[in-house]
Amino acid sequence: MSRTLDTLLRPSLLAVAIALGAPLASPLLIAAEQASSVRAYNLPAAPLAGTLNQIASQAGLALTLNPALASGKTSAPVQGPFDAQGALREALRGTGLQLEQSSAGTFTLVAIPEGVMALPATNITGQAGQQESAWGPVQGYLATRTAAGTKTDTALVEAPRSISVATREQMQDRNVQNLDDAVKYMPGIVSASYGSDTRYDWMRVRGFEPTQFLDGLPLPRGVYANPKAETWNLDRIALLRGPASSVYGQTPPGGLLDMVSRRPSAESSHAIQVQYGSDNYRQINFASTGKIDDDGRFLYGVSGVVRDAGTQVDHIDNKRYNIAPSLTWNIDTDTKLTLLSQFTRDDTGTTSQFLPIQGTKIKSPLGEISHHKNLGDPDYEFYDRTYYALGYAFEHRFNDTWQFKQNLRYTKSELSFQQLTVGSYAYSPADAAGTISRSTTNVDENIGQFALDNHFQADFATGDITHTVLLGLDHQRTDTSFRTIYGTASSINIFNPVNSVPTVRPTGDAYYDYNQKTVQTGLYAQDQMALENWRLTLGGREDWVHQGTTYFNKLDATNTDRSKNFSGNAALSYVFESGFVPYLSYAESFQPASNASVDPVKSYKPTEGQQWELGIKYQPPGSNTLLSAAVYDLTQKNVLVTRIGAGNQSITDQAGEVKVKGLELEAVSDVTENLKVIAAYTLAKSEVQTGIYKGNRLQLMPNQQASLWTDYTWHTGVLDGFGIGFGARYTGNTYGDQANTWLGKANAYTVFDGAVHYDLGRLDNSLKGASVKLNATNLFNKDYLSTCDGNYCYFGDQRSVVASATYQW
Repeated sequence: MSRTLDTLLRPSLLAVAIALGAPLASPLLIAAEQASSVRAYNLPAAPLAGTLNQIASQAGLALTLNPALASGKTSAPVQGPFDAQGALREALRGTGLQLEQSSAGTFTLVAIPEGVMALPATNITGQAGQQESAWGPVQGYLATRTAAGTKTDTALVEAPRSISVATREQMQDRNVQNLDDAVKYMPGIVSASYGSDTRYDWMRVRGFEPTQFLDGLPLPRGVYANPKAETWNLDRIALLRGPASSVYGQTPPGGLLDMVSRRPSAESSHAIQVQYGSDNYRQINFASTGKIDDDGRFLYGVSGVVRDAGTQVDHIDNKRYNIAPSLTWNIDTDTKLTLLSQFTRDDTGTTSQFLPIQGTKIKSPLGEISHHKNLGDPDYEFYDRTYYALGYAFEHRFNDTWQFKQNLRYTKSELSFQQLTVGSYAYSPADAAGTISRSTTNVDENIGQFALDNHFQADFATGDITHTVLLGLDHQRTDTSFRTIYGTASSINIFNPVNSVPTVRPTGDAYYDYNQKTVQTGLYAQDQMALENWRLTLGGREDWVHQGTTYFNKLDATNTDRSKNFSGNAALSYVFESGFVPYLSYAESFQPASNASVDPVKSYKPTEGQQWELGIKYQPPGSNTLLSAAVYDLTQKNVLVTRIGAGNQSITDQAGEVKVKGLELEAVSDVTENLKVIAAYTLAKSEVQTGIYKGNRLQLMPNQQASLWTDYTWHTGVLDGFGIGFGARYTGNTYGDQANTWLGKANAYTVFDGAVHYDLGRLDNSLKGASVKLNATNLFNKDYLSTCDGNYCYFGDQRSVVASATYQW
């Protein structure tokens, strides 16, 4: 870094980092939520140490185990619904040992004094569904379980990776409308890079665009027809930072989003929400779930959204019609099948606008380009996308050791898209009067994807070592048709845009016109091992990818590419009884090119990534607080770069390499029943290693970010039922161009969000289940540029206020 530490570590941001390093609350009550949650156990008699460690690990309890006490002893079978402490005591039955709990909430194994009768195990007969799982809903802001990075139900504090989880309660409190909103208070990720875009969510994780997974399967990725997930239909969103190809296959080195859909529940619940806000924002959300039959063998779920709204840009609508039905069949106690489906229709346009440099980055004597004026042609432009998906999640337990899971989904995304774009600064800038040329982009794109993931999981012990072994095979088939025609349109004045000449769709040859078929198969294995307080994870995967492209606009020329890759991962951690879990991990990634080049003779090798990460997590025993810190060193190879070759000729090849190093801090806490807090800080340095841009930063990646969101709700007194929320988000400066020029630089900015809400049921029992809420993003209407790329600039979102009325029963 050429700048001084005064620039990179300014005091205001250091204060955030220091705050994250300290506990958010004084020691809480001993009764830990993890210990009181109920789940169904079916554990056979086995070596005692292994059984106890397995129960404690799954429940997130701190257990100190003296190997000498447990040596040679066999646990009693643990079968039936128990809380964590009850399961531990059941396993100790007949061993002459018992649990002793410290004032800090930790547990120690001790011998039963002579003459003292051991108390019977506490058997809880509540429903096992109350136990949090990695694929279910969460109470509060803090998730304790995750499957991100492992595909197994793992305690979040023990997962040896940097992972953040946005729970449904988090998303509801902040009135999250899309994925860009959902991740804004997480470290290591930049969202809404091009301002508000109703077409897609633009994100960068540790400098790279993440792959999106829904219910364990990847969502298709095209050019424009990418699905835009509906957050109302999700129970949780997990952000895994860093490579993950050893389990997931073709993914970028920066990370991935792992989303979990709402699923049917045996407990009936229903909700309807009506919203109205800025720019004539009108939306209805609904959700319902419960039993179909009295025995609960069949459960239903349905949720959806109807939106008819304007946007911050004149004449661009934001309409969405979405429904997501689901059905669970509890075939028997060991077998379950859940059908998951979704249909979404979007009718919108390009709100990011591709604004000229003049009047945004470069000040003009004629003024500034309006945030609201549309530089396109509303009578010509549209973005119509139809997305539907049908699939299932199947699971079967064979015995106490083996279980099998299969996820399958077919997805289809169809798009018709027309847009006008003003001339770029490099080739066709606005003249002195503000007049600029325009061109048209006309796209038809269809993506069909079949995705299947099968894996066996085995939980067993070898001596004192417990294992969770995963053996899996997944398969994807993607069929993409893409056609683009570019044309010309009349010029327009950027300060007073008026369309005086109708725009006509061009009829010439297509610039892109191809069909691309991709087939990917992956075979993977993983072992999560536990020996007393030590945790070791080892995994590896082999992928085979076949990609064939036919270019219809090049006399049906074809291009075929085959590649294979091995990706590995390893992680070591230690679970201290105090709640600290330090870890060291290594992971690899690879990612084939997903879109075709305009040239049929060109093909690109997959990019490859490697990362070392050193981190520590701290969950004070008995608390609902998780503090995390991680430093990482990430490298991506086979990057496309431009360099100068012999004869001063410009050459583009895949000899490129980029490096990213960083520090990430995060705190998530349900501090008390009243107070909930999320805080994050990111310090990162990215650098291009080769080519003419050597030494430059990666595009759209700030050196620093910081955020804080807090919500306080009164449950007693005059303000009973009333709550307020407040948040602040700081994003450092970014470059949108590879050359890192002044024209491509967007300055740092800080914006604030707010919320007020009231539970009407606290006012009168007849209103139980009814609530009202008012949310504001960019509360003080900060005017800023989210990105410039050297040719265009993009405004950040202006203030938006949305009122919601919700009824749940």
